Amino acid sequence: MTVIREARSDDLPAMAALLLAQADMRHARDPVFWPIAANAQATVTLALEKSLEGGEQPIWQRWLVAETDDRITGLAHVMRLPVPPIYAGRFGQPGLLREDSCVSPDADAGLRAELLAAAEEMLRADGAEVLLASVRSGEDWQSTCADAGYTPLTLYFAKSGLKEKPVAEGIRGAGEEDLQDIVARSAENRAILHRLNSFWEPHAEADARFGAWMQRSLSLEDRDMLIGGSGYIIAQPASPLHFPAAHEAGAVGAIDDFYHTDLADSTSLQNEGEAAIALLDAGESTLVARGRDAAFVVCPAAWVAKARMLEAAGYRPELIWMIKQ
Repeated sequence: MTVIREARSDDLPAMAALLLAQADMRHARDPVFWPIAANAQATVTLALEKSLEGGEQPIWQRWLVAETDDRITGLAHVMRLPVPPIYAGRFGQPGLLREDSCVSPDADAGLRAELLAAAEEMLRADGAEVLLASVRSGEDWQSTCADAGYTPLTLYFAKSGLKEKPVAEGIRGAGEEDLQDIVARSAENRAILHRLNSFWEPHAEADARFGAWMQRSLSLEDRDMLIGGSGYIIAQPASPLHFPAAHEAGAVGAIDDFYHTDLADSTSLQNEGEAAIALLDAGESTLVARGRDAAFVVCPAAWVAKARMLEAAGYRPELIWMIKQ
């Protein structure tokens, strides 16, 4: 018999073993994009200890375990996701099922669905009105979430083996004098996002908030802000929100803020995407210069033109954020 319950501190060794085994599987699939942290065992143990100790945490999170005959056979990791300041967030903080949720190889059929249902119940009880699930593309969690009514919201396109390329004419590092143009392009980007899915409803003060963040970003030494033609791109290190604790998140680049007018028609590339691709190449080159060999680019699932451009540039969907509204 399998019982699903909230995790306890005495579950930690079994939980860590499952998480490390899952990390090894991701690493085997793509060792460059999923590098194992040098101190993975200690890092995973510490992350679990912090999340299980309760009390005030920067982000609300909980773990559920599936226990079968006194053995931990599955995990569900849930959190409440803070709403970025540029979005309205009218439904409050979404509930998120993290991609490190897992089951053991010999787990009972249907255990993922049971864990998902328990995770949803926990998130709803905490007040989540919108539910998200982060799953690896093509894996069983994707079909489990689809069967439960989730649909793709955001694709995280991955690429390993980045190469430095010549920077096209007209692409350069952004300065304070470029902030007004960057904010204007960001507003165009946000309008497209909102048309694609109401989840991305902009905040009434989005322009001012984004502008203030860009002003601060100019002083952050871990990222590169580039402009070129009618677009901008920001390349920076990935964060622990995107990678489970067993992996070295900072070894991978992240490109989220990226827009060019070549992508303005969400269904069809303009000018064959030539300028947008050149801007992406330049962003990749900054990551290579900082010693990163892999990156992901965030792309709404419904933005067909952007997805096709990324696939043509050698990217593949690695993670999918799915939504249940």
